[in-house]
Amino acid sequence: MNAKNEILGRIRRALADVPKLSPEEDVPVDWVHGQPLDTADILADLVEKIEDYKATVVQVGADEVAQAITDGLKAMGSQQAVLPDGLERDWVAAVEHAGVRVHRDEPPLSHTELNGIDTVVTTCAVAMADSGTIALDHGPGQGRRALTLLPDRHLVVVRADQVVSDVPEGLSRLAEAVADRRPITWISGGSATSDIELSRVEGVHGPRTLYVILAR
Repeated sequence: MNAKNEILGRIRRALADVPKLSPEEDVPVDWVHGQPLDTADILADLVEKIEDYKATVVQVGADEVAQAITDGLKAMGSQQAVLPDGLERDWVAAVEHAGVRVHRDEPPLSHTELNGIDTVVTTCAVAMADSGTIALDHGPGQGRRALTLLPDRHLVVVRADQVVSDVPEGLSRLAEAVADRRPITWISGGSATSDIELSRVEGVHGPRTLYVILAR
């Protein structure tokens, strides 16, 4: 008898008294896809995870968003900002009155033009607390995908009712966009990557600075 047969024989003898279950009953999982996690405070969880990514989060009331946007642009040192269609009018007016040069994407800005604009301001589709991930389905207020990839800074407004517990629950919010074959952009902190020697490089795949306004 060779070593392989000896090992397999020992395994069979060890498993002799283990009942044989069908595969679907072998490892019972008490979980349903898309159901919320039992998270005590999903907003606090989201803030903690986003801050873990070295991004900035500020929490404001729903009627304080316009001021929070201008404060955020000032904090980041933004000189220009592209504002996609669908943002609240008072938000746009606040940015215009803050001395920031406003760009609109109509007609569509070229990649060269977008690369020269330091900041983009958007809303989002959903935010997932368990991973600190914000997803854009590029509906109203979110602009096309290039707008959120080429500027160096991204200020995103997240409403409290857009925050869910985890990614599976978030996917259920994105089902319509997926069915419509719209692109989905996933954001977990500022863009960064590391090579094999763990040298960190920021801004390779998108904005290197993420500033989140959570409107409660």
